[in-house]
Amino acid sequence: MNAFLLWDDVRIFLAIARGSTLSGAAITLEMGVATVSRRLDRLETALGVPLFSRHQSGYRLTDDGEALLEQAEALEHAGHAFGEAAQQQGRVAGCVRLATAENLANPLIVPSLPKLFAAHPDLRVEIVSGVQTVNLHRRDADLAVRMVKPEAGNVTIKHLGTLGFGLYGARSYIDARIAESDATTFDGDAFIGWTESYSHLPAAKWIARMLRGRPCRVEANTLSVQMAAATAGLGLAVLPHFLAQQAKLICLLSEFGVDQPIWLVIHSDLVHSRRVRAVADHLIKLFEDKRSELNSPQIDSPKKNQK
Repeated sequence: MNAFLLWDDVRIFLAIARGSTLSGAAITLEMGVATVSRRLDRLETALGVPLFSRHQSGYRLTDDGEALLEQAEALEHAGHAFGEAAQQQGRVAGCVRLATAENLANPLIVPSLPKLFAAHPDLRVEIVSGVQTVNLHRRDADLAVRMVKPEAGNVTIKHLGTLGFGLYGARSYIDARIAESDATTFDGDAFIGWTESYSHLPAAKWIARMLRGRPCRVEANTLSVQMAAATAGLGLAVLPHFLAQQAKLICLLSEFGVDQPIWLVIHSDLVHSRRVRAVADHLIKLFEDKRSELNSPQIDSPKKNQK
């Protein structure tokens, strides 16, 4: 070769070979005829061989041009493959491990996942649920939605909203307590609470103050069991508004200091990961859309339907 070869000029060679004219190649490549002609001259100079013979009817491949046609097409295929590979790099794919509480996973996050997967069909999500805190530093999870804000560590934190709690009971339990003379206080009420290992939770502390040494009628280590007990009319429970209202429970009291902030926590090394960012953005939008439902009760009068 007598000059530096510019690989993009191979496109000019192929367009002329396929169209047989400079004007046809110019239309295909969306270039001017003069530009096509100049770049063909540059390519032939770089290769040191004539690629076409010029005729009144158009351009015909020389023997050298014919011999190079297959290699030029291979370069074209390689260029397309290179571009497709770059696009694949931009895809959101792989597995994201999300840690969260079961009371957020089952009724809220899991039902929202079809929309996430519709946008990113090659994405997978592994959900680790439970009350216990998952350690992001050990990479137990890629990101977490939790009610406890980390105080330190290599994590990025965003406030998603507030999980509001209220004191709830079943209609059957509420109707029965209204008939009691001391129903204006909670002195005679049965409570559904947390087991001793979760006595540090705000709801557990509030119930302990209300009981004044009395035991809970039912203790459980999950909100789902407490929900079931309250629905069965076994007593009053401190429950998230959105869960209790889905179960048609009645709110006796709200805004009594047990609401909890919701935090999105991401390991800082993964903040710019496409797969993690896709899940994080989905969760941020989800909690924005559900903000009022999560935070505020829709008060139903305890005296409604009283017989």
